[in-house]
Amino acid sequence: MTAKPVDGSTPTPDISAADFAEAHRRLLSESAIQFDLPRAEAPQPPPSWLFDGLQSIVPLLRILFWVALAILVLFLLYAIVRRMTGAEWPWRRRGQEDEAESWRPAEAPARRLLGDADALAATGQYSEAAHLLLFRSIEDIDKKKPDLLRPALTSRDISGLTEIPGKPRGAFARIAMLVERSLFAGRPLGESDWRDCRAAYEEFAFAEGWRG
Repeated sequence: MTAKPVDGSTPTPDISAADFAEAHRRLLSESAIQFDLPRAEAPQPPPSWLFDGLQSIVPLLRILFWVALAILVLFLLYAIVRRMTGAEWPWRRRGQEDEAESWRPAEAPARRLLGDADALAATGQYSEAAHLLLFRSIEDIDKKKPDLLRPALTSRDISGLTEIPGKPRGAFARIAMLVERSLFAGRPLGESDWRDCRAAYEEFAFAEGWRG
C-alpha cells in the first residue's frame, strides 16, 4: 500500500527494511562501482644521505662559482684590452694566415720577378718595371683563383674585387693606379713612383703584407 501525496505528485512506493537491506547488499556487491577510495599517503622525505652529500659539496660549489666568476671577469678585461689596442685573436690570425696561403704567390717566383723588375728599373724603365709587376700579379691571382677573373675586367675592376683580402687588394690597387697613370695619362713613372710600386708588390706577394 502506498500513501498518496497531497500535492498530486507521483506516489513513492513503500519499501520494507528487509528489501532495503537486500538492495543495499546488492549495490555493495556490484564490482563496477568503487566504494573504497585509496588513502593518499604522505610523500616520504628524501633520504638523509642526500642532504649530507649536498651539504658536503656546498663549499666546493661555492669555490667553483667564485673561480668561474674570476675567469669571466679576466676574460672580459682581456677582450677589452685587445679591442682597445687593436690586437687580433690568435684563432682569427691563424684563419687569415690560412687564407693568405690560398692567395699569396709562391715566394721564389715572386722574388725572381722582383729581380727582373729591378733590372728594368735600374736602366730607368720604371714604367715598364711597374707594368711587369702588374701583369704578373694578375697572372698570380688568376692561377690561385681561376674562376674569379674574367677577360673584360680591367686592373681597376680587379682592385675592387672584395674576394681578394683587404691589404693585398690595397697593394694591388696602388700598382694598378701607377700603371694606369703611366699608360693613359702619358706620365712616365719616376724613381719615387717605382719605389712605391715595388713596396706595394712586396705587400702583395710576401707574407708580411698579408698580416694585420
